[in-house]
Amino acid sequence: MTSQRSVPDSANPDVVLVGAGIMSATLAELLQIVAPDWSVTVFESGSAVAGESSGPWNNAGTGHAALCELNYTPAGPDGRVDPTKAVTINEQFQISRQFWSHLVHRGMTGSPKEFITPVPHLSFVTGEDGRAYMHNRHAALAAQPLFEDLQYTESHARMAEWLPLMMAGRDAEQVVAATRSDAGTDVNFGALTRLMLDDVSTRGVNVHLNQRVDSLEKETDGRWKVTVRDTVSGERVTVRTRFVFVGAGGGALPLLQKADIPEIRGFGGFPVSGMFLRSRSPELVARHQAKVYGQAAVGAPPMSVPHLDLRLIDGEYALLFGPYAGFSPKFLKAGSMFDLPKSVKTNNLGSMLGVARTELALTKYLVGEVLQSRSARHRTLQGFVPTAEQRDWDMVTAGQRVQVIKQDPTTGKGVLQFGTELIVGENGSIAGLLGASPGASTAVSAMLTLLERCFPQRIDAWRPLLQEAIPSYGHPLNDDPALLAQVRADTMQTLELNG
Repeated sequence: MTSQRSVPDSANPDVVLVGAGIMSATLAELLQIVAPDWSVTVFESGSAVAGESSGPWNNAGTGHAALCELNYTPAGPDGRVDPTKAVTINEQFQISRQFWSHLVHRGMTGSPKEFITPVPHLSFVTGEDGRAYMHNRHAALAAQPLFEDLQYTESHARMAEWLPLMMAGRDAEQVVAATRSDAGTDVNFGALTRLMLDDVSTRGVNVHLNQRVDSLEKETDGRWKVTVRDTVSGERVTVRTRFVFVGAGGGALPLLQKADIPEIRGFGGFPVSGMFLRSRSPELVARHQAKVYGQAAVGAPPMSVPHLDLRLIDGEYALLFGPYAGFSPKFLKAGSMFDLPKSVKTNNLGSMLGVARTELALTKYLVGEVLQSRSARHRTLQGFVPTAEQRDWDMVTAGQRVQVIKQDPTTGKGVLQFGTELIVGENGSIAGLLGASPGASTAVSAMLTLLERCFPQRIDAWRPLLQEAIPSYGHPLNDDPALLAQVRADTMQTLELNG
């Protein structure tokens, strides 16, 4: 038996943020800038902040800036590479860096090196087709100011300097090509989330752990009734608020469905889990000081593009290779085995079935991944690191990702969407974020979009405050080389990225 009580009306917050991850932390910081008089409360179902997708070992991204991720630069039938998405993502990441720099300037405690460090970003391909694509990709990107420092090589000797671990033992006759950017970074989004939530807590934001939001109900006065359950005592509390943001990672879809907003109808989710091979060997780490992306297997989702990353987490360096896809019906690592079946509703059944029919290649890929033996996974690693030995690597389980399934407005059929989707409903009084990559790296851009869509009547008044924190807000850096140079110099100095 659980008890339930309502808090006094005077204690009801202006804003409720569901989930204590990078998205809620970012929105809480932005609200401190534009509306510091608003009361903000965060409810997190776990026992710690950043325990799910924002956790550093949960595949939360390592500073996605489209410097090396090949799936952001698709090639057309004629071989020409379209840089549009890469430019967009890099612009978004530059916004994040400017905002983090502002927070450090403003007094967010801790050294920037706790959450961001410089790491070169490289792309690596093999074979004649891969080399032709890489050459065209470099030509397309290097013409953009954001990517003007991108280097290209087909030389084994040059690549042995860039990637000694990956080139050792490789066939000297193999056709290879690579690009390198020294502007890349490694980001620990778990540490960044903790720093931001600690910061806003000192400014009046209330962060409650072990508090699961069970339901969201719209009341007649326009406010939202939020029912929260203590996961330890079982006690239930209801609060009322003017605005709710559901930033609960994979848990966002079920909560938005419970809110019963029209905008969520037709949306579904397909959970994909992942695993990585990890090495803490100091010798291997010393020989791979980079983040390197390859090309995805046919039928593989973009989130499964193989990559070998140098990571710095809580003061310890390690290498991470993967991901190896798996399947679980859970929407969160700490979720329920019933998450997927319970998310199927009459309004999204058509979308779900449509994707099941059209994404046979993805289904085949996932089945193959789940059935892979350890030796087969090791052979995949050896495609990147020919001299890799099993004893140097252990398997770690990453976080859950819920790929967005939505209805195509032109065909009415269900489509699987790789990326993030901001859902805004009820005249801007509720919003939620669905999807995965590039996710955390573009959190600031996503939350700025939320402010614009949910508070259109206030955004003009807020704009000067936002531009003070983010100088390029509203001004694409790729179109303004002078502003780009100034922003890069400022953020590199403040975030201690000069060496």
